[in-house]
Amino acid sequence: MAKKREINVQNIPIAVVDHNNSDYISITDMIKAKKGNFFVEHWLRNRNTVEFLGIWESINNPNFNYVEFDVIKSHAGLNSFKISVKEWAAKTNAIGLIAKAGRYGGTYAHKDIAFEFGSWISPAFKLYLIKEFQRLKEIESNTHQLEWNFRRSLAATNYRIQTDAIKEKLIPWGDTPQKSDVYIYAEEADLVNLALFGLTAKQWKEQYPEIASGHKTIRDCADTHSLIVLSNLENLNAVWIRQGVGKKERYEMMREAAIDQLASLQKYLAAPSTIESPNKKKMSELLQAKK
Repeated sequence: MAKKREINVQNIPIAVVDHNNSDYISITDMIKAKKGNFFVEHWLRNRNTVEFLGIWESINNPNFNYVEFDVIKSHAGLNSFKISVKEWAAKTNAIGLIAKAGRYGGTYAHKDIAFEFGSWISPAFKLYLIKEFQRLKEIESNTHQLEWNFRRSLAATNYRIQTDAIKEKLIPWGDTPQKSDVYIYAEEADLVNLALFGLTAKQWKEQYPEIASGHKTIRDCADTHSLIVLSNLENLNAVWIRQGVGKKERYEMMREAAIDQLASLQKYLAAPSTIESPNKKKMSELLQAKK
């Protein structure tokens, strides 16, 4: 599980964690809002609960064990029926409920199931839970968007540094027509694109025409990790241009740097990328090439 976040619902702190790229909410925390001596197992005994969980798993879990589920459902609601979260997960291969020990321990439910669990506590609690969860996601979305905008601006600034190096070392300004300047700039920009994304800007537009039709570019669709590396590559390229390093050598060095830096970011920056990028497949292939 990734680092815990927290929301406050009717003065009760409730943990939210990322598990398999989905938000899971602590129903161990949530049950504190229900008056009386109740446990998650009491909710699991209910036949309606079991049927709801079965439907959710059938939609979201291709490895769900329907045979065991049918056995459990046939006993649900009986006075003798009792099952724990761990037993439920072990018998049915369920993924919607997880029981964790140690740090951030307790029972967590996928947000869809947690909202349903909120109804068992009270309709009001469920509504407040949804409201606070949405507030958390809005805050996270705004934070990540600001971060992405900053990285994009940084990359744009470094692109200017790179074009200054091109003007200084690659373009004979007194002799070269204006149309040739544009060609050389694009060629150098695509050298960086190829090293990082494995595609030129034109190839990207041809591969993702629907996205490109919305006036998006290959760099607009990069995630924050890619933009960090992009910024670094443009700086390196500017330095190597001034040093007179040839294009083939610069491409090979940038590609090696991109692979190393992406691998480092993937290892040390645990937070997943928040912007879905059509470049991800190419980035994955780039990392695989290193192995």
